[in-house]
Amino acid sequence: MSKKLFVGGLSWGTTDDRLKEAFARFGDVTEAKIITDRETGRSRGFGFVTFADDKAADTAVAELDGRELDGRTIRVNEAQNQTRPRGGGGGGGPRPRDFGGGAPRDFGGDRSGGGRDRGRERDRDRDDRDDDGGGRRGRGGRSRF
Repeated sequence: MSKKLFVGGLSWGTTDDRLKEAFARFGDVTEAKIITDRETGRSRGFGFVTFADDKAADTAVAELDGRELDGRTIRVNEAQNQTRPRGGGGGGGPRPRDFGGGAPRDFGGDRSGGGRDRGRERDRDRDDRDDDGGGRRGRGGRSRF
């Protein structure tokens, strides 16, 4: 059975071939892949190495974790399966239920579920507290001195 290793802390200049070469002395490497940025094509500083044999992978972890490769100290451990699917980005913008009626959601500002008039009332209350003669805010209009 094969085993995949995570290799972190890689130099920006480390290539797939260089990674494979560094791990090949421990056994048959079926794949060595540096992960790159989708937009720039630059290395993201980590990659994966897959061994055909589990024992060879375990030996590589023991020998290379904390060692130097291309001028950088690398971390090597068994790769973990991702537990949740990764989305394709997004997350911004309104959701379909946000179009049309209903009260706006509370985002910590004056958009509480009470609508426009309630926000105006809060603004008036806040103005009244601010005009307390220089005292501390929220003391019922009384000065501290």
